[in-house]
Amino acid sequence: MAKRIYVADDEKNICFLIQNFLEKEGYDVKCFHDGESILAACEEEMPDMCILDVMMPGMDGLTVCTQIRKRSHVPIIIVSAKDSPLDRITGITLGSDDYLVKPFLPLELVTRVKALFRRVDAFNGVEEESKDELEFGDIRLLPKRRAAYLKNEEFSLTPLEYDFLCHMLTHSEHAASRDDLLKALWKVDSREVDTRAVDDMVKRLRKKLKEQGSVVKIETVWGYGFRLIIGGE
Repeated sequence: MAKRIYVADDEKNICFLIQNFLEKEGYDVKCFHDGESILAACEEEMPDMCILDVMMPGMDGLTVCTQIRKRSHVPIIIVSAKDSPLDRITGITLGSDDYLVKPFLPLELVTRVKALFRRVDAFNGVEEESKDELEFGDIRLLPKRRAAYLKNEEFSLTPLEYDFLCHMLTHSEHAASRDDLLKALWKVDSREVDTRAVDDMVKRLRKKLKEQGSVVKIETVWGYGFRLIIGGE
């Protein structure tokens, strides 16, 4: 069965272009031209992925993203004409899994969509081979159930955040490079997806860990990637 993707953009020509390219790849695509419409559709039936433009009449894409995240961990790609660090961080912090800046090549969007689906499918595929439990500091993951706990309380994570922590806890003795993370989580390399996607996700997860008072920190290994530590700045 084809994966269903909901696309929201008030520019009909952009919606048509995105729909055309994604349908050629075998996806079932439905377009919406305002935030309220796509949110109503999600309440009826959640798709396999959402692609949200930020600037739309009425409810904007960031608000839609926030509302969807309250009820689902479905992969979300934010599309925006804004490319400042604050805009990117805001989009990722609110729960999107990727952030694509306009104008973009349709093939780039197709690559991002495929990468996100490959990551989700790959981790679901190895679920039965996963360890029963992964633990580091006050974080505990149960990969077979895709459950996360912080200080013995449920810890809400997006699929990308969960898979990042699974990867880091499985290889906790080593630092992970940005390229390694792109290959492990997105199933692509840095030639296909900007490594800023990794940095954006890490910033969001750092904020969550800090807000919950976790002893676990994500340390930047400058010029290379990241590693998990207990304590520190």
